[in-house]
Amino acid sequence: MNKRRIVILAGKGVSTNILFHSLKSDYNIEAVILENPVPTKEFLKKRIKKLGGWKVAGQILFKISIAKFLNITSVKRKKEILKHYGLNNSPIPSEKVIRLISVNDSKCISLLKKINPEIVIVNGTRIISKNVLESIPVKFVNIHAGITPKYRNVHGAYWALVNNDFANCGVTVHEVDSGIDTGDIIYQKTIEVMRRDNFSTYPLLQLAEGIIYLKKALADIFSNNVTFKKNNLESKIWHHPTLAQYLYHRIFFHKK
Repeated sequence: MNKRRIVILAGKGVSTNILFHSLKSDYNIEAVILENPVPTKEFLKKRIKKLGGWKVAGQILFKISIAKFLNITSVKRKKEILKHYGLNNSPIPSEKVIRLISVNDSKCISLLKKINPEIVIVNGTRIISKNVLESIPVKFVNIHAGITPKYRNVHGAYWALVNNDFANCGVTVHEVDSGIDTGDIIYQKTIEVMRRDNFSTYPLLQLAEGIIYLKKALADIFSNNVTFKKNNLESKIWHHPTLAQYLYHRIFFHKK
């Protein structure tokens, strides 16, 4: 029996490597189309316009201090998670990789039409334009690190824990539309957080659980048995914490 053909449309990073290796034995991954990160100057300009200079400065301070420290000190815990879930974070074979400036380039549409996959898996890209999403008649599916629509955008597990919202600390597998994590929900799953977990390890736990449910979603889609879930949660977008926000929640409420 021939394996179903998929394309991974993603940003460069460990999570994309893990996703590739988790799917390659069950599916024929025709290509991994990797986009370049948004240029720093352009990214900061847009972020400042949206959130303001002081907040963005606080986010940068958090990233270069606390986040960097947690990444270094969480290496052992991350290895434990990889081993527990049987995940492989080694690089993707170069012959599978196609690089683009942006997933919204016309070249991306040309590639998708040429490859003609049966489904597209999205991971860590910028918001995908409607033109790209409608360029081929297949579903685009994403693992989002948060329970939607309550924890859209980034760091859904961290913000859920900050809010003592344990019932919504988890991950969502959803169809991609042109909004920010607003696509139809296929599966949602909470994660189990240990005392030794923190801001740096939550996304890996979410990815690990998300891959399990992504596989379920793919099986449902290919068997024409997919059903979309509804919940009555409020819809809210969350951003990277600032240094002051993180320290406040860490010192007074022991959220890490």
